[in-house]
Amino acid sequence: MRIRGLGVIEDAVLSFAPGFNAVTGETGAGKTMVVTGLGLLFGDRAESGRVRPGAGRAVVEGRLRLTESGRAVKRAEEYGASLDQADSGADGEPRRELLINRSVAAAGSSGSRAFLGGQPVPVSVLADLAEDLVEMHGQSSQQLLRQPARQRDALDRYAGEATLAALAEYRTAYNAYRDVCAELEELTTKAAERFREADSLRYGLAEIEKADPQPGEREELAAEIERLGSAEELRMGAARAHEALSAQETPDDAADALTLINHARRALDAVKDKDPALAAIAGRLDDVYWQLGEVATDVAGYAAGIEADPARLEYAHGRVADIDALCRHVGRYLVDTAAEPGGPSVAEVLEWGEQAALRLGELEGDDGRIAELTERRDALHGQLGDLADRVSELRAEAAGGFAAAVGTELAALAMPHARIEVRLGRREEFGPSGRDDVELLLAPHPGAPFLPIAKGASGGELSRVMLAIEVVFAGADPVPTLVFDEIDQGVGGQAAIEIGRRLARLARSSQVIVVTHLPQVAAFADRQLVVVKDSDGGVTSSGVTVVADADRYTEIARMLSGRSESDSAKDHARELVDGAVAERALP
Repeated sequence: MRIRGLGVIEDAVLSFAPGFNAVTGETGAGKTMVVTGLGLLFGDRAESGRVRPGAGRAVVEGRLRLTESGRAVKRAEEYGASLDQADSGADGEPRRELLINRSVAAAGSSGSRAFLGGQPVPVSVLADLAEDLVEMHGQSSQQLLRQPARQRDALDRYAGEATLAALAEYRTAYNAYRDVCAELEELTTKAAERFREADSLRYGLAEIEKADPQPGEREELAAEIERLGSAEELRMGAARAHEALSAQETPDDAADALTLINHARRALDAVKDKDPALAAIAGRLDDVYWQLGEVATDVAGYAAGIEADPARLEYAHGRVADIDALCRHVGRYLVDTAAEPGGPSVAEVLEWGEQAALRLGELEGDDGRIAELTERRDALHGQLGDLADRVSELRAEAAGGFAAAVGTELAALAMPHARIEVRLGRREEFGPSGRDDVELLLAPHPGAPFLPIAKGASGGELSRVMLAIEVVFAGADPVPTLVFDEIDQGVGGQAAIEIGRRLARLARSSQVIVVTHLPQVAAFADRQLVVVKDSDGGVTSSGVTVVADADRYTEIARMLSGRSESDSAKDHARELVDGAVAERALP
C-alpha cells in the first residue's frame, strides 16, 4: 500500500506480509493514518480534513493478491476491473493481483475518486468488494458489534454447518414465499382496476358480437345502396341503350345500331369474294355484329332486372349505420385510429376483438390464479414456520457455547470478569434470516447489568471483544484480512502477551494487520513496520520502514522503555521476540 498526502504521512510505502503484521511507531508519527488509508481503500467515508496541509489531494494505492477462484475476483471483473496474473500461493492455487486507487481532495477541491483495476468506479463498489476481503476493527468500525444482523450472522457462523444448512433451506422457502406474496399482492390490489378493464372489454366484445360485421361487408353495402337509390335512372338508361342497339324494327323504319351494321354486312357479303382484303373487313364486321348483339341482350337483361326495393334500401342504410357506430365505439380503445374520421375500419375492429378476447381470458383467469396463489402462500407459511423453528432451536443450542467461548477469551485479554450473553428475541413476522433477533450483551465487571455490547464497552474493550470473537471463529470461516486498531488500549503485561498470542493464532488462517503500542503484541508479529517521523520545524513528515533482526530489537526496546539504546531494554526485547518466535513455531 502506498500513502501520499494523508495526515502526517507525506509519502510512504507499506509492504504487508502474509500472517501477522504489526505497525508501531512513536505517538503522533501517523500509525492511525495507516488504518485510515486501509479504510479509504475499502470504501470508508472520505474527509478532506485528513489531507496533508499543502497537498491538494491525498492518494492511497493498494495492490491486493487474491485467490483466482474467489468471489472477489469475479466481482471485480463484473465491475470491469483489469487484474494481473500473480504467483501461486503456498496452497498452489493461482492468484491474481488487483490495483485499487482512492484519492481525497483537500477542502474546496473536487471530492473523492476511486479506481478498481484501472476502471473508475463509485466508492460504494470498494465497500461492496471489501465484504469478501477485510474486516476492520477499531473504535470507528465495529460493524459486527453494532449491527444486530451482523451479530446474528456471527452466531450462525459459530453454530456451524447444521445451522447454516437449515438457514439455507429456510431462505429458499422464504424467497419462494416472498415471491408468491408479492404476486398475490399485485393481483389483489389491482382487482378493481382489473374488473373495470374486463367489464369494458366484455362490453366491446358484446357490441362486436351483436353487430357481427363481416370483412368487406360495409363496402358491399355502400355499393348496393348506391344501386338501389338510383334504380329508376339505371333502368331508363339501360332501356335507351337497348333501343339504340336493337330497336327490333324493320330496316326501313329503324336506325338502331344492329340494323345498320347488318345492312353493312349484307353489302359486303355480295362482293367480298372478289377481293381478299374486303373479305377480311367483312369478317371483322361479322364479329362486331354478333358481339353487339350479345351486348344488346345483356343490356335488355340488366334493364329487366332493375327493380326498386325500398325495404332492402332501408335495411342496407340501417346496417351501414350499425357498423359505423360499432367502429366509432371500438375506436375509443384504439389510440392510433380513434382520431380518424369515422373511426377504425371493420378489419381493425375485428383485429381488436381477437386481442380483447385473449386479454379478457387472462383477466378472468386471474381469479383462479389468486385462489392458487393463496393456497400456495398458506402452504409455504406453514413450511416457513417449521423451518424457522428449526433454525431458532439450533441458534439457541449454540448461544450458550458461543457466549462461554467468547468469555473465556476475554478473561485472557484483561477482561477477567466480563460476561457475555447472547439474547434471542422472537418476531412474529418472517425475515430473510428467520424470526430471531440476536443481540450480544456485555457485563464488563461484577454487578454490572448486561447492556448491548456497543453501549457496555469502551473502544478498547470493543476491539478486544471483536478479537475474542474472531479467535473463536478462527479456522471456521476466516476472513482474508483482519485489521485491528486500538485493540490493546488499557492493557499491559500478561494480558498484552495473551493478545499477541491470539493475534498470532488468527494469523495462521488470515492476514492480520495490527496498529499497536505494546511491545508484547508487536513481538508476536511475522513482520513489523515502523512509522517514523522527522520534523523540520513545520509540518511533520512520516515514512514507514520494515525492521528486522537488530533493528527490530531496537524498536521493541524503544517501545519497552522509551530508550532504544538501553542494553537492558534490548535484552528484554530480544527475550520477548525470541520467545514469541518459539511460540509461533508450536503446533
